Amino acid sequence: MSLKGRTAIVTGSNSGIGLGAAEELARAGADVVINSITDRPEDHALAEKLAAAHGVSVRYLQADMSKPDECRALIERAGGCDILVNNAGIQHVAAIEAFPTEKWDAILAINLSSAFHTTAAALPGMREKGWGRIVNIASAHGLTASPYKSAYVAAKHGLVGFTKVTALETAGQGVTCNAICPGYVLTPLVEAQIPDQMKAHGMDRETVIREVMLDRQPSKQFATTSQMGGTVVFLCSAHADQITGTTISVDGGWTAL
Repeated sequence: MSLKGRTAIVTGSNSGIGLGAAEELARAGADVVINSITDRPEDHALAEKLAAAHGVSVRYLQADMSKPDECRALIERAGGCDILVNNAGIQHVAAIEAFPTEKWDAILAINLSSAFHTTAAALPGMREKGWGRIVNIASAHGLTASPYKSAYVAAKHGLVGFTKVTALETAGQGVTCNAICPGYVLTPLVEAQIPDQMKAHGMDRETVIREVMLDRQPSKQFATTSQMGGTVVFLCSAHADQITGTTISVDGGWTAL
């Protein structure tokens, strides 16, 4: 599934699922642009590390995905975009009546609206080339819901709907758009939550993972960031030329319940 000669942009990709996607795209031969809100030496060092490991071009470009102009400028600054992975996202948990307005606005902006702005900027070039792949990282919460996650669930459901509209508007033009819906993925953020959960529930590591964190994931196993990245690569390959406007669940059976 070689992607040599393609340029991929992955938003929110200096860690977690985004970094997993960037690494697997680079492994498949694509030149990659990674992104986050920070602009630290270690961000640029990460790009250099990926480039050296896979023999491709990898650049780090800072952009704030809550700001429409910066979302669109990211595509322009990259100088080309054959593959767009909309991954940037944040979370906040609270009851609806206690949910801070600024948190709602930020989650909708970063988790949903940023994908609209980057896609709008990338589509003209994809159409001109007659080839493009857009992969939106949604969530099991784009297909189902949990209490106290109103903004996240609303945004991810919206992202699934936006995926379908994008697919319909690009059908027959060599461009596809799909959404990946992960369950729990073992990212650094999730890993950092395990000790606190162990303490709160008085459980050992394996028990708290199985009975608390993965309560809704029937496999009782985390997905990995490399598995997520491999799914992205598949959707960008020729094997997936006729897969568009759909969701792929990588959730250990969560949404089968």
